[in-house]
Amino acid sequence: MTDAPSPVVDDPDTGGFWQAAQRDMLAIQWCEACDLPVHLPRPQCPRCASDGLAWREVDGTATVYSWAVVHHPVHRAFPVPYTVALVALAAHPTIRLVAHLDGAPPLREGQRMRFFTRSDAAGVLLPQWAPITDSAEGV
Repeated sequence: MTDAPSPVVDDPDTGGFWQAAQRDMLAIQWCEACDLPVHLPRPQCPRCASDGLAWREVDGTATVYSWAVVHHPVHRAFPVPYTVALVALAAHPTIRLVAHLDGAPPLREGQRMRFFTRSDAAGVLLPQWAPITDSAEGV
């Protein structure tokens, strides 16, 4: 099996996200002028046009917004089946991030998820998501 591609952790647009992951943190770009979370990352705030953007750590809990189970292999580094999910951050529900889950876990809309990191073959920590299971959720 071939290793999956590693992210470019010093990319000028998304580097802050990947650098935070190297510290086991989840970070989102934020406008320092008007306090707007800016996602997808960009060079200026879409609200006030400020270029004063910074990366801030955010809470690593989310809920499942949507998902699809992939059965057709597109890259040998990603054996099928696997699940691609869109998760909405709990503290900022309009911010949605993509999640990759091994296999076909039983997901449902609104299910709680938690952020964690996992090392790839090159030693880069990759952001990951996993379902939160507890008796209160009944899962």
